[in-house]
Amino acid sequence: MFVKYVVLPDEKVHRLPFYLAMEEFLARHGGVDDDLFFMWQVRPTVIFGRNQVIENEVNLSYCRQHGIEVYRRKSGGGCVYADMGNVMFSYVTKSENVNLTFNRFINMVVLVLRKAGVEATSTSHNDVLVPPLGASDSPSQAEGQWRKVSGTAFFHVPGASIVHGTLLYDTTMEHMVSAITPSGEKLAKHGVESVRQRIGLLKDYTAISIDELKALTRQTLCQGELLLTDADVAAIEAIEQTYLDEDFIMGCKKGK
Repeated sequence: MFVKYVVLPDEKVHRLPFYLAMEEFLARHGGVDDDLFFMWQVRPTVIFGRNQVIENEVNLSYCRQHGIEVYRRKSGGGCVYADMGNVMFSYVTKSENVNLTFNRFINMVVLVLRKAGVEATSTSHNDVLVPPLGASDSPSQAEGQWRKVSGTAFFHVPGASIVHGTLLYDTTMEHMVSAITPSGEKLAKHGVESVRQRIGLLKDYTAISIDELKALTRQTLCQGELLLTDADVAAIEAIEQTYLDEDFIMGCKKGK
């Protein structure tokens, strides 16, 4: 089965919920048997899981002060900060087997990183890890030292599955820590340096640029493309409204 790359009719940077709505549109109305894949980047944004309590996960005052957008997604998982230093992945498949879908997607990410010269490996938690710089131990030998560069979440719609994830090439570390750290006590405990020890920035592991990494990803994983129309974009924007609903963001109602 081929993986087709999905192309928008414009090259503008949309709000994060647009791309989540794009996933839904493709899953519900894609009308193709091939698996679908696309990448996207966003302005500084915090995105948190369907079942999370916003006040427990997001430093709302910090986000307002620094112009960081905040949205809820319909998949589970934890709270994530994203900016233009992240590459976000979306994978849509007709398969409804959760484990097989996760495994295939994670293996795709690991394959790309290894082609980029990065010694990446996956975990049972559907994360992708890289070793500490200069280390040669295996993950089993250096438990807790390997650094996370990608996390994923799963969303199911009737007849299709969506896996989306982050690929951390670079980021503003202060925003990453402060925007998703509600209390000063938690910030003091973990802090930028502590978080920096748990995550890896791919710019430190490969000589290729973020645009070159995106090109390598598409070249490695995809054959052919699906070009969306202006009518498709309008339909995506209609779905996007469900993510922009204030009650949904604040957790007063759940999205389906």
